[in-house]
Amino acid sequence: MKKIVVLTGAGMSAESGLKTFRDHDGLWHDYRVEDVATPEAWRRNMDLVLEFYNERRKNLLDARPNAAHFALARLEGKYDVNIVTQNVDDLHERGGSIKVLHLHGELKKVRSSVDPSLVYELPGWELKKGDLCEKGSQLRPHIVWFGEPVPLIAEAADLCERADIMILIGTSLQVYPAAGLIHYVFAGAPKYYIDPKAVEVPYIPKLEIIRKTAGEGVPDLVDRLMSEV
Repeated sequence: MKKIVVLTGAGMSAESGLKTFRDHDGLWHDYRVEDVATPEAWRRNMDLVLEFYNERRKNLLDARPNAAHFALARLEGKYDVNIVTQNVDDLHERGGSIKVLHLHGELKKVRSSVDPSLVYELPGWELKKGDLCEKGSQLRPHIVWFGEPVPLIAEAADLCERADIMILIGTSLQVYPAAGLIHYVFAGAPKYYIDPKAVEVPYIPKLEIIRKTAGEGVPDLVDRLMSEV
């Protein structure tokens, strides 16, 4: 069974009603990265950071997987599929995908601010000041903030090195280290890049660009790949 690695970004969830970060009306239009998504912001204004992620969780409760999420789950019928996502939502899982690696953390989880290994499912959407881990420290969002290491990047790179096919969906390929994962894939492996604003990626052979939204482009590509097996 051929191995497929799928790298997804914010454009994957946009059609589910979740705002992207970099579009003209995206989240960074309303908030500065430095104010809500860095360790310094957490130390400087915990209330604002908690409010930002609580709002994201409320939005996620109303979101539903879209056609792209369901199509990727269908792909597992004939391929060994690993999804590496930059997204912190759980729409891949709700869409039926089994193997999902969250590079940048998970919105529905929280963790200790003194021991990163203490990770908890958050009941509901609200994390409050004074919510503590078992060691007595404030719980924080289980999110990889700008300026923090990405613990799962080595595992993601290993998956890419063993991939027979790579699919990139709804990502700007501007956020590192995730954007560099394409360079770990065997040069001769087919690669597909689905995004309405996709641009050529220099020095990447066998890359097919599909300038469609995830909801349009992914089901079409999945149909094509399923027919080739």
